[in-house]
Amino acid sequence: MKEKFQLKQTVVTIVADTVDEIERAKEAIRSHRRQLEYFIGLNPFFRYALEPFDDYVGTPPEIVRRMMAAAGATGVGPMAAVAGVIADLAVEAMVRAGASYAVVDNGGDIALSTDREVIVGIYAGDSAFSNLGFKVSPTPFCGICTSSATVGPSISFGTADVACVVAQTACLADAAASALGNMSAHPHEAFEALKNIRGVDGALLIVRDKLATWGVLPTLIRTSLDTTCITHA
Repeated sequence: MKEKFQLKQTVVTIVADTVDEIERAKEAIRSHRRQLEYFIGLNPFFRYALEPFDDYVGTPPEIVRRMMAAAGATGVGPMAAVAGVIADLAVEAMVRAGASYAVVDNGGDIALSTDREVIVGIYAGDSAFSNLGFKVSPTPFCGICTSSATVGPSISFGTADVACVVAQTACLADAAASALGNMSAHPHEAFEALKNIRGVDGALLIVRDKLATWGVLPTLIRTSLDTTCITHA
């Protein structure tokens, strides 16, 4: 089953086997977004920080603690991890409800826990590379997130059409993809920086007519990309 769900700026596609599992994901998104909004109300600069944020008022909720940890590991602002962490928390809620197949795509930032093979398309806009995807084997948990300077709403200081990171969580993958995108003019240095981040498995970078990879990635395949599957507002 697949359902698109929107709550303010959060627009996700939720995929699971049952309606109840999808409802659990939606409940988690509502709850954690509410906690994040309350924290931002106390700490308005959290929303705009472009580097790790550790000067705050109040007790950070779980969603904020995860965002700050990912920001600290990758050297970016905590909001660079917001889409990924929401996807993580939604998938975790489905797994607690008994889901063996749970996927949440939050605008190209994907968390998944699956007992079956999943194809994840890579959308590179007008790049020379198109119709590419990852064939993801069954996994207890994985995050696949993408930043771009040319596609979508990501804030990026680089030139990448695709800066994609695979990590143990989508929260970490999201922040790391932002860091990779920011350094995309210097791919070797960018990949070297990712090597030191615990929990990052691999990365893919597309800049115009060049594609580079590092680390351990799912199998890269050619696939027919259906743009109607892209999650956006």
